[in-house]
Amino acid sequence: MAFRETDTLIDKDNQYRQCAISVMDNIADPHITFDEDGICNYFREYKEAEKQVGLRGQAGKTQQENWAKQIIQSKRKGDYNCILGLSGGADSTYLAFLAKELGLTPLLVHFDYGWNSETATQNIENVVKATGFDLYTVVMDWPEFRSLQRSYFKASVLDLDVPADHMIFGALFQTAKKYKIQYVLSGNNIWTEHTLPKTWNYNKFDLVNLRNIHRKFENTSLKHLPALGLWQYAYYQLLLNVKRINFLDWQEYNRAEILSIIEKELGWRNYGGKHHESVFTRFYQGYILPKKFNIDKRKAHLSNLIFSGQLTKEAALLELSQPAYPISQQEEDKQYVAKKLGFTDEEFETVLTQPNIAHEVYGTDKKQREQYFTIMKFIKPLSSIIKAIRS
Repeated sequence: MAFRETDTLIDKDNQYRQCAISVMDNIADPHITFDEDGICNYFREYKEAEKQVGLRGQAGKTQQENWAKQIIQSKRKGDYNCILGLSGGADSTYLAFLAKELGLTPLLVHFDYGWNSETATQNIENVVKATGFDLYTVVMDWPEFRSLQRSYFKASVLDLDVPADHMIFGALFQTAKKYKIQYVLSGNNIWTEHTLPKTWNYNKFDLVNLRNIHRKFENTSLKHLPALGLWQYAYYQLLLNVKRINFLDWQEYNRAEILSIIEKELGWRNYGGKHHESVFTRFYQGYILPKKFNIDKRKAHLSNLIFSGQLTKEAALLELSQPAYPISQQEEDKQYVAKKLGFTDEEFETVLTQPNIAHEVYGTDKKQREQYFTIMKFIKPLSSIIKAIRS
């Protein structure tokens, strides 16, 4: 899985450069820039996001409480006033704890697509027991989902997490519709997750790209999977008024402190690296991305912690000097993933070593987005007029 030097270094002089204060560098990142002090653009972008979105102290607490009151007061018919996607990971687990503290009654929704680690499953059970919240599990049609995942491997595109991420949000919004729930709580937050180069993932909601890839390489039925393309998303947001809320942006989200809280209060167990609650994501981020695409996502995760004052550069460099996770476990995961997806060892090695292909080669939803934004130019002013008349 060797890379050409021009694939990894983007400076005109082909020289390696690393940010002066973080571990972001110019390996597999053609868009990174450095100022005269050697500080990369991701630091400035993080600080701007923190300024625009992040809240600390009493201001953040007040924001959380105000939104909680709004959610409670706007409760529609039914037992739940919001939805919370629960993966068994740290962020969603803490969000469930916070929801309990704020007096919310969420329906916990778990998306089971066949790759849960045992630790994640146990964490979910512990959260349900500790909070008393109801759990609704969306079980994917495995033959369909496996076919979709297989097609992404065959396509040799970068973002192999698109199928799961796409369907997770599709399942959340479908469940919101089913139970007539307006608010979806999200564990995403700027404090630990803002930093990520644009070329290290792909648009999770490009349904055109997803369907084209599947049609070209597998072409089986996907009628049972919860698609969430541009128009579906617009339907949920504009017609059903479903809102996504990032509650964790409104507090100083210190990861070490959060882990301590959920371990003590909810019996949560640490599963290792970020997003390693999923066996597939663990293998994808810890094995495939570094070996096939020369991307180590830990750089972004660790740099984000540096930017938010939770980690030193020295500690980050020490972590990067170690494998993403144990080599023996990587080999076990490789065999497990190949077998579960129906590839022979030889077939799997072939798809992992074929040339990398850009997602865009298979078509995108660009035209749909142009149409969408054209329509929105007329809808937004009209919505403002209707609100003014109603008030």
